[in-house]
Amino acid sequence: DKMDTLSYSIGVLFASSLKQQGIEKVNADDLAQAFDAVMKGNPTKLSREQATQIYTKTLNELSQKAGSAAKEEGERFLEENKKREGVVTLPSGLQYQVLKMGDGEKPKASSKVKTHYHGTLINGKVFDSSVDRGEPISFPLNGVIKGWQEGLQLMPVGSKFRFFIPYYLAYGERGAGADIKPYSALVFEV
Repeated sequence: DKMDTLSYSIGVLFASSLKQQGIEKVNADDLAQAFDAVMKGNPTKLSREQATQIYTKTLNELSQKAGSAAKEEGERFLEENKKREGVVTLPSGLQYQVLKMGDGEKPKASSKVKTHYHGTLINGKVFDSSVDRGEPISFPLNGVIKGWQEGLQLMPVGSKFRFFIPYYLAYGERGAGADIKPYSALVFEV
């Protein structure tokens, strides 16, 4: 019936949300008991405040654990990558490789630029691509991640570079969207 379908849908969405946050396992009996008590307006073993504290603490621990792994993975990748032929490492940690050198003017930090780009995680997973959309993007250079701000100023118009961006020049400790986890190093062809 309709209530069974709704109940099952809530279960799917709730469990999916928990998994997305890094919670891989729960005690289904305790979950059902607490859920039932709240829905019926009965007393619970923990107050809402206590539950919030426990939940927040657990999510922070999971995030730190995941962030630590991503940070180490990115650092290893960049350490190996800088040994590759044609890869230049700047004092900031930004790495780049010239794929095609243009002969136009170089943008300044205050410039508005129009680019085509292809962004991937270090494992090759594409998270964003103007190339795939078939539409270049225009933006003020001082409004994007620091790796792009620094890197694009090295590119004369008409160039194509590959950037290898450490997490602290990308989206840092917070990540971005579903694919870019906290502490993720990124690769862009621009």
